[in-house]
Amino acid sequence: MSRLRIGIDVGGTNTDAVVVDQDGNVLASTKAVTTPDPSDGIAAALKAVIEGIDKSHIKQAMLGTTHPANAIIQRKDLQQVGVLRLAAPSSLAIRPGAAWPKDLHATVIGPSAIIKGGYEYDGSEISPLDEQAVRDFAQKCKGVVNAIAVSCAFAPANYEQELRAGTIIAEELGEDYAVSLSHQVGAIGLLERENATILNASLFGVAKRVVDGFQGALLSHGLKVDSYLTQNDGTLMTAEEAIRLPILTVGSGPTNSMRGACALAKLSDALVIDVGGTSADVGILIDGFPRESSAAVEVGGVRTNFRMPDLISIGLGGGTIVRDEDGGVRVGPDSVGYRVVTEALITGGSTLTLSDISTKGDRLTGFGDASKVAGVKDATVAGALAWVDEQIQILCDRMKASRTSLPLIAVGGGSHLVPDDIPGVAGVIRPAHHSVANAFGAAIAEASGAVDRVYRYEAEGRDACLDDAKRLATEAAIRAGADADQVRITSVVEVPMSYLPGQGCRVQVKAAGPLATH
Repeated sequence: MSRLRIGIDVGGTNTDAVVVDQDGNVLASTKAVTTPDPSDGIAAALKAVIEGIDKSHIKQAMLGTTHPANAIIQRKDLQQVGVLRLAAPSSLAIRPGAAWPKDLHATVIGPSAIIKGGYEYDGSEISPLDEQAVRDFAQKCKGVVNAIAVSCAFAPANYEQELRAGTIIAEELGEDYAVSLSHQVGAIGLLERENATILNASLFGVAKRVVDGFQGALLSHGLKVDSYLTQNDGTLMTAEEAIRLPILTVGSGPTNSMRGACALAKLSDALVIDVGGTSADVGILIDGFPRESSAAVEVGGVRTNFRMPDLISIGLGGGTIVRDEDGGVRVGPDSVGYRVVTEALITGGSTLTLSDISTKGDRLTGFGDASKVAGVKDATVAGALAWVDEQIQILCDRMKASRTSLPLIAVGGGSHLVPDDIPGVAGVIRPAHHSVANAFGAAIAEASGAVDRVYRYEAEGRDACLDDAKRLATEAAIRAGADADQVRITSVVEVPMSYLPGQGCRVQVKAAGPLATH
């Protein structure tokens, strides 16, 4: 038997798990209800999916989880962070966290300071780092916060000052003190990168509990395997890296579904809709990877600039509540979520959901008791399904990059709601194992590395600058666990910055490759 992988993805309604062989064949799959403590759902899904599998052949396990995203959205389990910006005198006008929601600011941001330091776009120094100010700030944070976020002007171009600040903090507070450095988290754009770095530091405790719970569940079933978490861009990071960079996992769920959909349908360019119990996400695949958002992304009301897929989401899922009202039908936006297995009419509950509508409308079969919806009016069914069809068509039209018709891959436990024919779509595809596409996407994910920095083409030459960026991205992918012999460059983006001297150009390069085998 070949080397096997386990993929697990925690969604708002279900926790899905698959066992996949090295050729990408699904050997086992399961869906477990996501529990109030998601670790319980992970343990239940893991126990079910490995039953009957020779555990000695399982070598790797991958997890996609909503824990960090939910912690930010719910303002729950976040730790307070000291914020140090290395940018004076160039950025004194706006304090760290100035545009944050008040409740999140009060929860997360502790002592803050802006001290001398920082770089120009080309990596030349604005001001020498004020090392004594770093030491003073570290002492100010001692016993007050458990982590410090450090951001520096144009750190993606030169991160020496951030590294030095991290070293000083370790000297003052100990090697084990948690520090988040912005060049490891976000891209060019000081305030957005700083925001992402602060959120990253606030999630250290959450990430540690998630990884410990995941690895504990694996060990409890006798699985001593390499463990990974999935990132926002559809690639992997080691569990140890995930503890250090948890913010890079907050958008991994929909991305796992898109990557899984791509592989299951054997398509590299397509629209993808992932319909769960609570929401539907629509994205687009280009060359097998989700198109990344070019705009700043808000997470919990905070503007950030780390890598996130370009998605449109709507409150439409199997658990979405349907109500008869004077003059028509109202669908959502509220949902019974994971309780659809007990609260929907077809499962013996008393709440009319889109799963009930889909059953009465002959879109969903084999789930629950269809006789329970015999009393639902045909007009209600027609009105709700018309609303669903219209919303899905609007989402697809908004996501398309051109007038060219692309196929739509429908995945997720609620994908029965997607109609077979949609205007402007080349066809609707429901591949085998589509209901667990998210877990499959996690299981087949690759390791990646990326670089985003500004080069001066006039000084070094375009080819030399691009070669340097490709080298840095490749090295980052190998550090993330990719096989050094199989890493490939997956994207190169050049953005000329004509307002800068020296033929300044922003270069973004991404490299990816399958995991190295030991």
